[in-house]
Amino acid sequence: MKVRIAYIDEPPFYWTREDHSVTGADIELAEVVLRAIGVSGIEHHLIAFDELLPGVQEGRWDMNVPIFVTPGRAERVAFSAPVWAIGDGFLLQRGNPKALTSYAAVAARGDARLGLVAGQVQIDSARSAGVGDSQIVVFKNQPDAVAALLDGKIDAYASTAVGNRVLAGANAELEAVAHPRANERRAPVGAFSFSKSNQRLLRAVNAQLGQYLGSADHRARMARYGLTETEIDGVIGGAR
Repeated sequence: MKVRIAYIDEPPFYWTREDHSVTGADIELAEVVLRAIGVSGIEHHLIAFDELLPGVQEGRWDMNVPIFVTPGRAERVAFSAPVWAIGDGFLLQRGNPKALTSYAAVAARGDARLGLVAGQVQIDSARSAGVGDSQIVVFKNQPDAVAALLDGKIDAYASTAVGNRVLAGANAELEAVAHPRANERRAPVGAFSFSKSNQRLLRAVNAQLGQYLGSADHRARMARYGLTETEIDGVIGGAR
């Protein structure tokens, strides 16, 4: 059996190496789970973020890498058990010259420009916090947004706190700031997604996730990509 997986370039979760091989925390998780359920071949499709949902709905591929679960998205696709729980954060130029630590801080500065990737949940989060459309610059993908940040065309790039942390660790010109979150609020969760007609694959993946998530092997693999116990423990109950 072969499974086709769509992904985007967004380290540390999924990206394409210089040798054109595909890697990342969620790519490795998908491979471990799919091999365990008997999949013999995995085919990766690099696409733009806004193609993920329509592509899997139309059967152009069989599953998507994990993205944030939202009610609107759940109306269109079937999500697996959650595989991580991660809050938002900003990637900024070293020193954070405009002191941007939250969406509200961006909204309070009319001269602040925030980079976001088309179709991602951070757009709604920013607007809900009062960030104006004139302050938002939308990009097709993460590499374009990071390049604009380094060029000074935007002041911050909003994405996952984990992803930003990894990017900042690889570039001395950048730093990452995690957004504050009330202790009682659960971090948003991410999950694989499938066509609603593909229940057989969904059930098989969920059964294996229930056995594998939180295991020593799972934790060790995710740690190599910068995911901590916090990001994993926030979803263990959801896979059982």
